[in-house]
Amino acid sequence: MANNRQDKILVMGPSWVGDMVLAQSLFKTLKQQKPDCIIEVAAPAWTLPLLERMPEVDASIALPFKHGQLALKERIRFGRSLKDRHYTQSIMLTNSLKSAILPATSGIKRRTGFLGEMRYGLLNDIRLLDKTKLPRTVDRFVALGVNADAGIPSAIPNPSLVASKENAQTCLKRLEVDIPQVPVLGLCPGAEYGEAKRWPIEYYAEVARAAYAHGWQVWLFGSEKDVPFTAEINRLSNMVCLDLGGRTKLGDAIDLMSLCDAVVSNDSGLMHVAAALDKKLVAIYGSSDPHHTPPMSSKAVIEYLGLECSPCFQRECPLGHLNCLRQIQPTNVISALLTEY
Repeated sequence: MANNRQDKILVMGPSWVGDMVLAQSLFKTLKQQKPDCIIEVAAPAWTLPLLERMPEVDASIALPFKHGQLALKERIRFGRSLKDRHYTQSIMLTNSLKSAILPATSGIKRRTGFLGEMRYGLLNDIRLLDKTKLPRTVDRFVALGVNADAGIPSAIPNPSLVASKENAQTCLKRLEVDIPQVPVLGLCPGAEYGEAKRWPIEYYAEVARAAYAHGWQVWLFGSEKDVPFTAEINRLSNMVCLDLGGRTKLGDAIDLMSLCDAVVSNDSGLMHVAAALDKKLVAIYGSSDPHHTPPMSSKAVIEYLGLECSPCFQRECPLGHLNCLRQIQPTNVISALLTEY
């Protein structure tokens, strides 16, 4: 009888935080099919804190390549260094030619992925992407984890990150903040992709003031790039928020967000983190499409107007008015948040 422990899968993970969260649905599907399989994920170093909070992932491998860098010799050398890990399959969650080099040079016999950038030879279990049958990113990821002739599961498992309460408490101590005794609202005003995914900061400030008046604490989450936005929201909110912008690494932000009772977020990586932490979530969509990358949570409320000009998927509003976001009123978000409190 074959030993399922022989199933050792290398997943080439995505670079975006949100996509990596969605990839957990694939990892769960693989474990459902083969409970004893070993899953290892190779991905950019900044995504590894996510993988550390996914019980399905047995090991993670930090890729040393810069974003967009071909580094052909280095990729071949790195791939060969993985040969002694004896993977039985690789699954490609990225579509670039260069990302398929590593599994091909690792001696992995079954290399699964969508065709992407003409990857004949590098992949040998090639899937053709039917976007109508697989409209969501999570559908496409999960489809790569089942046989080509099998449909995706009718019930795709939601991502569910396991946060560290101990680290959250350590972070609060470092920030000289007491463990909250009242409900906490997390606000995520950043948008790595561009301003066409960013709800106006004055609207976030209005939500912050309403939550504070309702007896909540308000925590602002964001990267170093988001510091101007979190600082301005705090200023417009009369400095009642805990501004975490640029003060936490990704792992710390995940663990601190686990202490929140609700989250308001743009369509961003942190939105998917909040969904995977099973938080009550108001997810705000402008230039992007909630049918393509929805938050995977029954507790999520999506604010999306679906105007004639959206989704345009542009970084900046091509019409200059940003109506897809400006016409989502703070009162709608506030009522969605505070109905149960």
